[in-house]
Amino acid sequence: MAGVSHRISDSDDGRFSGGEVMLSVALPEAVAPDWLARLRARLKPLADGPSRHDALMALIGDAQLFLLGEASHGTAEFYQERVDITKRLILEKGCTAVAVEADWPDAWRVNRYVHGLPGDANAREALSGFLRFPVWMWRNTVVAAFVEWLRLHNLSVSPAQQVGFYGLDLYSLFGSIQAVLTYLDRVDPAAAQRARTRYACFDHAAEDAQAYGYAASFGLRGSCEEQVVQVLRELAIRAAHVPIALGMARDEAFCAEQNARLVHNAETYYRTMFKARVSSWNLRDSHMTDTLLALDRHLASSGAAPRIAVWAHNSHLGDATATAMHQRGEWNVGQLIREEYATQSVLVGFSTHHGWVRAATAWDQPGERTAVRPGLPGSWEDVFHQTGVASFLLPLRTDATLRALVSAPRLQRAIGVIYAPQTKRQSHYFQTRLDQQFDAMIHLDETGALEPLDQTVGQASAEAPETFPSGV
Repeated sequence: MAGVSHRISDSDDGRFSGGEVMLSVALPEAVAPDWLARLRARLKPLADGPSRHDALMALIGDAQLFLLGEASHGTAEFYQERVDITKRLILEKGCTAVAVEADWPDAWRVNRYVHGLPGDANAREALSGFLRFPVWMWRNTVVAAFVEWLRLHNLSVSPAQQVGFYGLDLYSLFGSIQAVLTYLDRVDPAAAQRARTRYACFDHAAEDAQAYGYAASFGLRGSCEEQVVQVLRELAIRAAHVPIALGMARDEAFCAEQNARLVHNAETYYRTMFKARVSSWNLRDSHMTDTLLALDRHLASSGAAPRIAVWAHNSHLGDATATAMHQRGEWNVGQLIREEYATQSVLVGFSTHHGWVRAATAWDQPGERTAVRPGLPGSWEDVFHQTGVASFLLPLRTDATLRALVSAPRLQRAIGVIYAPQTKRQSHYFQTRLDQQFDAMIHLDETGALEPLDQTVGQASAEAPETFPSGV
């Protein structure tokens, strides 16, 4: 094994904001022809047509949570594959929720639309809440088409079979504050005034979450920790006392509680971000996991155990214990869900070797259609390319021979909203053991760039961009 020292710093893509980390990356020797032949014999080519994901459906079986990753935030085929898989999960496996790497209030607007509630006239309008960089991450043609399909599906089934659309992330600190106040103004003006007084603690930040975090973390201003806890406590009690029979009123109370929880966790996140990179990553993924678990409990209280499709980056959904993240003390959604759900969860990763991606060159810059360079020699992307198969599934969970074949650590590529090919090894590769990271892997050798609904960068906002500062 050849040892390579590999430096990752703030200048790369923001993933390691807050300091430099030295990782010792052991690269496997050149791929042996006989090993490659054995790997080729274990993979499942993906044929075009309705049977394309039959093998994956068999592997999923009766699982409850379906974690569907992506190796970039700007690859059209990753989004389309997730859509096609999710449609089958809805139609064949009884999936009734899609939870995505997005903020709760923006996704809730989409949720209202797909349930046929008054408001937006079409998917484009329903997605217009996603204003901040990177707007193409959710305001794109693939997601818009899926949202329209979801609405039509829901109109054709009973309320119990309808599918919701939910957000897991925590960047909408001030957007969620406003959502809490709007809800309370409608149902309990006195409680709204109490919440407004407590949230006034943030007024000095002028709706700039990073400014608040900086001032609070360095003692320039007091933190709002106690105030946000008080609001969350009241909302949690209120939501717990709304009868199940009230339907949408109960859902709206749950939504308000989740916004209050987001405010609480975002307050901690922004205070942590300036001092502890690992802690802020862990807090974010813990928040996404806790939101997923809360959604599971909420949906389960109405009847049968729900089945939920989760869309997020590979970095969040692949088990962190199988990657270099674990060496840095980081955990992620995939690891936490495996610990909670064991065989009732299925982790599916995606990869590509070359093609095009939509990404920016720096924060708050327009997304550009950029060429994806071929995978580094010896990386998983390079190995998959050498099989000569254009698209395939690796059924890792159900094939012990395959797991043994891919147990050696190799580099794996991750492209977020920033793509810096000039520093590709430092910015976009990390070491992973594929046999432990995912239950299945889908490789698409050549891929194209995601098409946004519009070309604008996004509305100016003091709130942090989505995925900041990690990029994924």
